[in-house]
Amino acid sequence: MRRRATVPARINIIGEHTDYSGGLSLPFTTEYQLILEAQERISGFTGDDLVIELWKTAGGWPADLSVTSSIPIGKGLSSSAALCVAIVLCSQGEQPSLEVAKEAQRIEWEILGTPCGLLDQLAMLNAKKGHSCLIDFSNFNIKSVPIPENWYFKLVDSNISRTLSSTNYRAVPSAINNHVIEENSRVLQSIKASPMELGELLNQSHSSLISLGVSLPEIDLQIESLRMVEGVLGARMMGGGFGGMILVLVNHPDVLPNHPLICSSGPAILEEIL
Repeated sequence: MRRRATVPARINIIGEHTDYSGGLSLPFTTEYQLILEAQERISGFTGDDLVIELWKTAGGWPADLSVTSSIPIGKGLSSSAALCVAIVLCSQGEQPSLEVAKEAQRIEWEILGTPCGLLDQLAMLNAKKGHSCLIDFSNFNIKSVPIPENWYFKLVDSNISRTLSSTNYRAVPSAINNHVIEENSRVLQSIKASPMELGELLNQSHSSLISLGVSLPEIDLQIESLRMVEGVLGARMMGGGFGGMILVLVNHPDVLPNHPLICSSGPAILEEIL
């Protein structure tokens, strides 16, 4: 038996730090991707030690394991979630997306020590090209929402890397409830927002992340600088916090010319290779 899982990176438009509190998020996937190939063998395992450990934790069979990835590590693009989703798909085969997501979450918690929610995994497994996923984490309902053609997103690297397992990932618990209530409202408003309105919602979202204590002054300064660039409509830190990528909404593809447009992609794919 030989299997290949191809898992895309996650971009979250809005709805950060809501998945573990029954809130709402609006992510999509992009062309960055991780590919795991698993070739069955009689006994034993070959591959990266961490990949083997994750594979065994997921109940994987004896295999040669190889991983290639274009997803930047520690940049808020869900590289660890992509690896865990790929591990579960290859080791356990096709299953309902929620079951795959929960198993990927389990092994990420257990082996990588990351207290993640289910945003990344569900986005990767349910993505549709040209659409975002409106995810309701109170009941795991997922709805595909077309991404307007005049929403132009770019990513700017803050050049501040972090490892979620070594950060205070759920900082300031007393502020989470207020953040989730307001962030849920922003998610719902964003669905029918104009680019100008969405930009303001992104700015408000980042201010709320500052209140949560998951941003850094260095990132805040970078975001303020980006917002002053002509044609930038809004910007916010993306991902769990403490570094990584800044999501920027611009009014034209030529704004921030050194940064390519981020286009949406489809879901994770599992292939059975003869």
